[in-house]
Formats: sequence, C-alpha cells, structure tokens
Amino acid sequence: MTEETPRAPRTSLAARPAWAVVRVLRDRNAGLYLGGVVVSGFGSSAMWLVAGVWVKDLTGSDGLAALCVFALWAPTLIGPALGTLADRTRRRPLLVWTNLGLAVLLLPLFAVDSPGTLWILFAVLLVYGAAGVVHDAAEAALVATAVDKQLLGDFNGLRMTANEGMKLIAPLAGAGLYAAYGGARVALLDAVTFALAAGLYTLLRVRETPPRPAEGAAGWRARTADGARYLAKHPVLRPLVLAGGTTMLFAGVNGAAAYAVAEGLGHSPAYVGLLYVAQGAGSVAIGLAAGPLLRRLGERRFARYGIALTAVAVTVRALPYDAVALASALAVGVGLPCVLIAALTAVQRETPDALLGRTAATANTLLFAPNAVGLALGAGLVELVPYQALLVTVGVARLVTVLPGCGWPRSSPRP
Repeated sequence: MTEETPRAPRTSLAARPAWAVVRVLRDRNAGLYLGGVVVSGFGSSAMWLVAGVWVKDLTGSDGLAALCVFALWAPTLIGPALGTLADRTRRRPLLVWTNLGLAVLLLPLFAVDSPGTLWILFAVLLVYGAAGVVHDAAEAALVATAVDKQLLGDFNGLRMTANEGMKLIAPLAGAGLYAAYGGARVALLDAVTFALAAGLYTLLRVRETPPRPAEGAAGWRARTADGARYLAKHPVLRPLVLAGGTTMLFAGVNGAAAYAVAEGLGHSPAYVGLLYVAQGAGSVAIGLAAGPLLRRLGERRFARYGIALTAVAVTVRALPYDAVALASALAVGVGLPCVLIAALTAVQRETPDALLGRTAATANTLLFAPNAVGLALGAGLVELVPYQALLVTVGVARLVTVLPGCGWPRSSPRP
C-alpha cells in the first residue's frame, strides 16, 4: 500500500460492522445469495439432526446413527473431482439445478419406515453430501464473480452467521416436527427449502463465460489436479489452507472430548447441547464482524488471532468450572471460523475464475476432511487419557504447530 492510498474509509468500515452488513445486503446478488443460504440452511440443519435420530429409533444402534454423519461427509474426500463440475458448466444454472435435484432426491424418504428400508436413507444422504460439495464449489466460484470483491470478506462472514444461526434454530424445529409427524415430514420441509433456494438463485444477475468443452477422461484428471497444484504453489493460499485443515483436525479432537467435559463437571450428556449453543453464538458474532476485521488485519493475521484464541480456550476448558466451560465454548465459536473465513476469502480473491470451482472444492476438502479424522482420533484418545490432559495437549499443540504456519502478511491489509 502506498502513502497516497486513503486510509480513513478502511478504518471507518472496520470499526462499524453494522455498516458492513448494510453494504452486503444492499448488493442485490449478495442479498439473494444470503437468502438462499438461510432458506436451504434451515432445512439442511433440521435434516442432518433428524437423520441420526430416525436411524436410532428404527434400529436402536448408535453406530448406524453415526453413519449418517459419515455418509454426509464422505463425498468431501473426493471434493477436487466433484468441484471440477463447477468449472465445466455455467455456475448459476448448476446451483439452480443442484437445489432442484436435492428437492426431488429427498422425496423417496417417504418410503423409509423400517430397518429394511434404511438403505434408501443412506443412499440419499450419500448423494446429498456429494451434491453439497458441488453446490459449495459452484457457490464459492460464482460469488467471486457476482459479488463485489471488496464485499467478499463481509459476505463470507455473514454466510457463516447465517449457517450458524440456522444451526441454533433449525435442529429444535426439526426435532419437534419429527416428534409430531416423523422423519418424512422433515425431509419434505428440507425439499421445500431447496426449491425456494433454487428460486432465489434464478434471480441472480451475473454474466458467465461459457466453459471450454470437456477434454476426455485424461483431461478431466488433469483439470482436477490443477486446483491442488495451484493451492500447493500459491504463497498465500497454501499456508492458510494447511493451517485451517490442521486447526480442524484439532477441533475434531476437542469436539470428541465434549461429553467427557460434561461428565467431569457433573452434568448429564444433555449439557453438551448448552456448550454447542454457546459455541454457535460465538460463530454468529464473529461472522458479523469478519468483513471489517479482514479489512483491518488481512487474511493471515485474522486467521492467526482466531487460532490463538481457540488454542487458549481449549486449554482453559480443562479447568473444572461451569463458567469457564461456557466461556471456552463461546471463545471457540469466535476463534474457529476465523481461519475458515480467511482461507475461503483468500481462495476467492487469489484464484483465476477458470480454476475457482475445483480450487475451492480442493480447499474445502483440505479444510473439513481433517475434522472427521480428528473426531475419530479424539474418540479413541478420550478413552485412554484424562480429558484434562488431552485438552491441554491439543491447545498447546495448536499454538506450537499451527500458529507459526500462517505467517505474518507480507503486504498491508486490503482496502
């Protein structure tokens, strides 16, 4: 940044998160996107919870119920290949048809009424997860084109707020609907929200360059690898994405210890729900402030501060006090999204449009797949070592191994 570049607007906006929200909502495309996120996110959050409860009620098996989450997350492992679809077709129609396809996909769940029909539910969840990977890649790529570059940080923060806000509201609504009418009615609700989101996406005003024709199987493999190569060579994106993935690995270990924390405080497992509410509230808050903070700090410094806050919060969670546990959950909710928002915003800003779909999908795989590994690792470790020692180790390891990897920004924060 040169001395002639005006500083006052950046400082003013960074200090006024409410004005940043107004700026995003005044942008027609950004407002429509956020409307779609809120609508479809409500149905998805309700369905994700109810799927496990549904399986548990039909089979009594905790393992099969847990497989619901695995089925939804498994397609993330092939995210780079699925994300290539977002670079092989126009993205707005892809978003519309993906949402309409998901609405239709959920209708066979009306046939699930016994253990013998659960294969339908698992098949739907697997396709649901794969469609979600394609949807997220197309959305990340199209947002970078349809939304003002200066609003990307604000948009991604508000998207986080919308998602986390729905996670606070929708599961309760889904559980109530399930208790009253069964899982099929929740699936119908989810289908309706996808149809409404598709309608909102049709209203977007964007100009898209038609993609080049497909180049066969060999060309497809090469194009899929292009996103990974771009991330690996980029001096800004590589450390951010790796730091985010490692952070999510530790977050999975921390999440696996939640029930042990509740037990250590003398509470029933239901206490974990209160911890999740506190964490969700923190994520809602940081989403509102993310855009201004990104402008003030830049992506790397914003990520570093978030990682440091999360590491300290996880470490102090080992203390046997309710107030500390709740404050820790709130702080994790504030700190954890920072590196995710920073990484996604950087990917959208630094990646050429022709590569953005598969690069975003590859980044999402590297960011979120480690969380599943961390959950499995933590589930084993929490049975072997005291949870207090595990939390302190995770917190210190996060500071020592992840924080230096973000690096300090070589350039000034963005205007």
